[in-house]
This record gives sequence, structure tokens and C-alpha cells, in this order.
Amino acid sequence: MGQLSFFSAESVPPAVTDLSGLLAGTGQVVTANSAARVSVVVAQSWRARAIAGFVEECGLAAEIVQSQEGHPLVRTETVLDLAPLASQWTKGAVKSVPHGWVPGPRELRIWALADGYGENDGERFVLGLDPHAPETHTPLSLALIRAGIAPTLIGTRGSSPGLRITGRRRLTRLAENIGSPPAAADPDLGWPRF
Repeated sequence: MGQLSFFSAESVPPAVTDLSGLLAGTGQVVTANSAARVSVVVAQSWRARAIAGFVEECGLAAEIVQSQEGHPLVRTETVLDLAPLASQWTKGAVKSVPHGWVPGPRELRIWALADGYGENDGERFVLGLDPHAPETHTPLSLALIRAGIAPTLIGTRGSSPGLRITGRRRLTRLAENIGSPPAAADPDLGWPRF
């Protein structure tokens, strides 16, 4: 394992805005009165535990329950602190990427925890996108380019769209930003290495 970059997720202090990484993927935000809650359904329980820990690092309570389909669902408490994030990431009731948004290391890490997976024995890494918010796909691709990680948009006509990152330089840059995988992560995940 290499040394962490100065810009890695572990070197940046936690903030509620880090949860925008969940919204970049399949996460959802719901508002109630002047408060909001962020939630995400994930495929494995190790992802749910890692995300819940991440949420708690940001100073919010997290709850892990089961979705109607039987998958782990992580959600924050409904709080005023999340209202600005909800406002930035929605237009009416539709998820929308804030103009000029650039994901930092912690946003990238939580996005990878929720919706990231490797392909072809680690030669590629995909950050999953929300299939129910196709209008966010191109702006998120541009956001990654602004972060210095040029992706390829894949699966736009299917149920699993994503941003595929290939090439040693791009994968190294991503890995330097998101840090090491959680200890409980699936060993076959294909987390990028640096």
C-alpha cells in the first residue's frame, strides 16, 4: 500500500457538505419543513456501515434499515443543517447537480463507498450514477473532469449508468483522493490502488 496523498479524504476535515457525494450517486434527499434528510440504498451491508460511520464523522446521526426490496438503506436524521445541501441539489422535486460543483476527496470517497466498483481486476473503476436522474449524468462527468479525473460515461440506456475511470494516471489520482478501502470491504471490490 502506498502513502496517502496530502489531498486524500483522510486529510480533509469532515463537513455536512461531504454528503453531496451520496447525491452524486444513487442517494436521495427529502425535505420536510425547513429540514432535510439524505438517504441511499446500497448493495452490501459493509457499504452501509462505512457510510453510516462517514455520516457520523460529519456530526449527524445515521440509521441503517432495510429498503422495501430488502437492501441496506442508510439515512441521516432530518435536520436543518442539511437544508442548504437539499436546496443546492434539487430543482423543484428533481435532483440536480449544482452549477460548477467539484467533488473533493471526501465527496469522492463517500460516492465510491456507496456506488463504486472495480472492473476487469482493477483496471477500471466505476462511480455509479442515479438511473432515475439522467439529467445529472453529463454534469457529473464534467464535475469529475474539473476534479482532474476524466471519466467515460457508460450505461446511459440501462439500469446501471456510471462514470468509468481508466488509465493509470486517472486511477492513481482517484485513489489518492479516496484513500484506502474500508477494512470490511469486499476483497473483490476492485478499489483503486496508488
